[in-house]
Amino acid sequence: MEKAAPSETQPLAPPKASNCKEGDDCSENGLLIKITEPKFQLAEGANQAHPSQGEKEETTSPVSNGISGAQSPSPCNATGGSEGTPPTPAAPMTTTLCVAEGQQQLMELDERETWSKKVDFLLSVIGYAVDLGNVWRFPYICYQNGGGAFLIPYTIMAIFGGIPLFYMELALGQYHRNGCISIWRKICPIFKGIGYAICIIGFYIASYYNTIMAWALYYLISSFTSELPWTSCKNPWNTNNCTNYFSNKSTAWTANSTSPAEEFYTRHILQVHRSKGLDDLGGISWQLVLCLMLIFTIVYFSIWKGVKTSGKVVWVTATFPYVILFVLLIRGATLPGAWRGVVYYLKPEWDKLFATEVWIDAAAQIFFSLGPGFGVLLAFASYNKFHNNCYQDALVTSTVNCLTSFVSGFVIFTVLGYMAEMRNQEVADVARDTGPSLLFITYAEAIANMPASTFFAIIFFLMLITLGLDSTFAGLEGVITAVLDEFPHIWSKRREVFVLGFIVTCFLGAMPTLTFGGAYVVKLLEEYATGPAVIAVVFLESIAVAWFYGVSQFCSDVKEMLGFSPGWFWRISWVAISPIFLLVSPTVQPNIPPELRLFDYTYPYWTVVLGYCIGTSSFICIPTYMVYRLATTPGTLKEVKYGPPERIKYLTQGTTVIQFY
Repeated sequence: MEKAAPSETQPLAPPKASNCKEGDDCSENGLLIKITEPKFQLAEGANQAHPSQGEKEETTSPVSNGISGAQSPSPCNATGGSEGTPPTPAAPMTTTLCVAEGQQQLMELDERETWSKKVDFLLSVIGYAVDLGNVWRFPYICYQNGGGAFLIPYTIMAIFGGIPLFYMELALGQYHRNGCISIWRKICPIFKGIGYAICIIGFYIASYYNTIMAWALYYLISSFTSELPWTSCKNPWNTNNCTNYFSNKSTAWTANSTSPAEEFYTRHILQVHRSKGLDDLGGISWQLVLCLMLIFTIVYFSIWKGVKTSGKVVWVTATFPYVILFVLLIRGATLPGAWRGVVYYLKPEWDKLFATEVWIDAAAQIFFSLGPGFGVLLAFASYNKFHNNCYQDALVTSTVNCLTSFVSGFVIFTVLGYMAEMRNQEVADVARDTGPSLLFITYAEAIANMPASTFFAIIFFLMLITLGLDSTFAGLEGVITAVLDEFPHIWSKRREVFVLGFIVTCFLGAMPTLTFGGAYVVKLLEEYATGPAVIAVVFLESIAVAWFYGVSQFCSDVKEMLGFSPGWFWRISWVAISPIFLLVSPTVQPNIPPELRLFDYTYPYWTVVLGYCIGTSSFICIPTYMVYRLATTPGTLKEVKYGPPERIKYLTQGTTVIQFY
C-alpha cells in the first residue's frame, strides 16, 4: 500500500488509538505496529506527536518512531535515554524535537533502496554463494572423503545446519532492514560486536580473495596467443626439470619432474622462487598490481551506486559461469579417459562414513559454501520488500548452490581422468593438487593440450573471474551496508566516496599478497584469518537470536512477513541443532594445528601463531564490546532498579520496531 510522504512542515501523524492488546499485531495507517510492554518506563512525552490535519487529538500508544529506540539519538530515544543507556526518570523533552526526528527517521526508513526486481536479489545471492570454492574445494573434499558416500553427510549437514542458518539470516535482514552492525540494536544490543567482527573479517577476505582473481586475470591475458605459454619448456622461466610429456609420449615422468603448467604458475605468475618465505617476501610483482587494480576498478563501478547497479551486473556475472560450466562439462565428457575420473569422483567408500573427520569436512564445506556469518545475507535481504518470500528464496538458492558444487565435480574429474590417461598414471596421482593449484596447474595443463585450447582457456579463466567478482560484490556490500546503516548521518549521502575509500583500503591491504611470496600470505590468511573466526561469529549469532531474542519472537517476525510461522523443524534447528553443528565442528578437530605447507615451503611455528593472532583480531571485538557496554551503562550494585541484573536484561533485549507494508 502506497503511503504519501509526510510534509517537512507537518509533524508526524500518529496512528489512531487502537484497542490492540499487548503482544498483538495491528495494522493502522499503513504501518505494522507491534505493541509490547516497555522494559523501562517511557520518558514523559517521548513518543507523543501532534495529530494530523483533519483528525482530533487522540491518545496514542507508546511505540517507537519506526526505528528502534536504541537508534534514536537523544533526546528522542524511545526509552528516554541515549544509546546503550537505561532511561532516566522522566526528563523534560519537547514534543517538537521528537516529532521532527521521528519524521526524519521514518522518511529515511521509507526511502531505503530496494531491489529493482526479485530476480536481481536471487542472482546476487546465488552469485555470492557459488564462488571459486565450489569449483576447487568441493570436488577435492568429495573424493578425499569417500567419493559418493560423502554426499550422505554433506546432505545431512546441509539440511540440519547450513540451510537453517541461511534462512535465519535472510529473515533477520529482511525483517529488520539493517546491516550486520546496527541490526543488533533491535535483536540483542550487547552482541553488537558481532557486526564489527564481521566487517574486519570482510576486510581480510577482500585482501586476499581478489588476488586470486588477479592471478586468473593474468592467465586470461596470457591466453590470447596462438600457443598457450604453459605448453612448452622453452620459456625463460623454465628449468631443467620441466617435462612436457604431451609433446613426447616416450618421456619418463620422474619424482623431480615438473610440468610446463606448474612452472608457468609458480615461476612466472607467482614467482615464488624469488622469495624465501614469509620472513622474506621479496619485491612486488607489478603485473599482478595492475591486474588487481583492474579487478578493483570493475568492482567499484559495479557496486558504487548500491544494489540498483550491482543487481544488473549479476545478470552477467552470475549466469555466465553456468554457461561455461555446461560447455566444459560437455567437452570433458568427450575426452579419452574421462570415465576414469568420474568413477574416482563418485566411487563410494562406505567405511569412511564412520570417520569423524569426514563429517567435520562435510559441515565445514556446506557452511563456507552457503556463507552465513559474513554479513552478506543480512545486507542483501535488507533491501527486499517486507513481504518477500525469503523462505522460498532460502530453499531455492541453497539448493542451486549445492547442485552447482556437485556438477563442478564432474567438470573437474572428467579432465583429471583425461590427464591420468595421458600420463599413464592413476587418477589419485594426478589429483594431488588442491586449492588454486587444482585450477591453475592441473586444469590449465589439461586445457592446453585440448583441441581449440586457446578458446577453452579464455572461457575457463573468464568463468573464474566472474565467479570471484560475484562473491567480491557481495562481501564488500555486506561491509558497506553495515557502515552506512550504522553511521547514516555521515555516509548516507556519500556512498560513492565511502565505497572508493574502502576499496582503496582493501587494495593497499592486499599489497603483501602481490609480492613474490604473496602466495604464502594468501594461504596463511585463507587458513587462519576467516575460518575459525566466522564459525565462532555465527555460533554466537545463532545463540543470540534463538536464546536471547527468542525463537518465539523470531518466528512471530517471520509470520508478520510471510503470513505463516516456521514449523517445529526450523525451531529445533535454530535452538539446538545448528548451534551444536557450529560448536562441534571446530572442537572435535585436533588441538595441535596441522603442518601448513605450500609447494616446497613449510610454514614455521611463528607463522601459525601469527595466523591465530590475525583470526583473533576480528573475534576479539565481541567480548570487547560486551565489556564496553556493561561498563558504560549506568548502574551500581546499590541501585535496585538499574543495577547490574537490570542492565544485563536491558542489554540483551531488543527494542520494538515498526515495519512498513
